[in-house]
Amino acid sequence: MSGLIEGRCWWCGEHEDYRAYHDTEWGFPVDDDVRLFEKMSLEGFQSGLSWLTILRKRENFRRAFDGFDWRKVAKFDETRVQTLLQDAGIVRHRGKIEAVIHNARLMDELIAEHGSFAKFVWEFEPGTGQRPERVDYDTLVTLAQTPESNALAKTLKKRGFRFFGPTTAYAFMQSMGLVNDHLEGCATRKKVESARREFRRP
Repeated sequence: MSGLIEGRCWWCGEHEDYRAYHDTEWGFPVDDDVRLFEKMSLEGFQSGLSWLTILRKRENFRRAFDGFDWRKVAKFDETRVQTLLQDAGIVRHRGKIEAVIHNARLMDELIAEHGSFAKFVWEFEPGTGQRPERVDYDTLVTLAQTPESNALAKTLKKRGFRFFGPTTAYAFMQSMGLVNDHLEGCATRKKVESARREFRRP
């Protein structure tokens, strides 16, 4: 099986919103701290759900969490938690909501040590020769975590971050461009390759 549907990776199927995400976001490198914190938070919300579910609620999440500006989210109190638990536009899971707030409160210390969240995250990018040159269907469907995603998750856990295990960390790395897991033959793969070549690591 090639894993391609109309020149795209199979997982975006025929959903237009999923295809747009695949074509313009997934795999393109990101160095913006707010976007990285947002993605980390949304990956936590995805646990047990599909990314399509989260993607379709993303604007609601952004509204509910003040654009995922961690400095604002860190100030959320129990009253705000109760408000979020009543918000039908997001995933109303107390543990996940509280994890985002908790993680936001840890961000400033991490950034003070590393210079930016982006700089910290990109330290876990696999080095040259550590990944296969070709990504095929069989490889991708069996690749749920890597030594780098394990290290990223372990480091964040040690710092107290929640809802961010190795599998979640790898999905985060795929989407934020630390790896290019678009399949061979996917029209977006070469675009991502080019963007990664031109990307200036923080």
